[in-house]
Amino acid sequence: MAHNEHGHTPAAWTTVILILAGFVVGAIAVILLNWPLFWIGGVGLVVVGGIVGKIMQMMGLGQRDTQRDAQAGPRQPASATGEDSIG
Repeated sequence: MAHNEHGHTPAAWTTVILILAGFVVGAIAVILLNWPLFWIGGVGLVVVGGIVGKIMQMMGLGQRDTQRDAQAGPRQPASATGEDSIG
């Protein structure tokens, strides 16, 4: 069976925390009838959370794609493949 992180990564936790904070700020803004706070603080924080999560995933802090890694096979060191390590 393939190893699955199921969201236990820094990217996932950061995304969830930012989006949850956005929903809390948005809910408080609706209760106070403060629409600029709702759009900028609530909705804006949700959008920023999604963007930050995707950036962190691309930086390698998210779940690895185990299906793609399995198809690629094991990585060989550059000395074994004859590739130049400089470029």
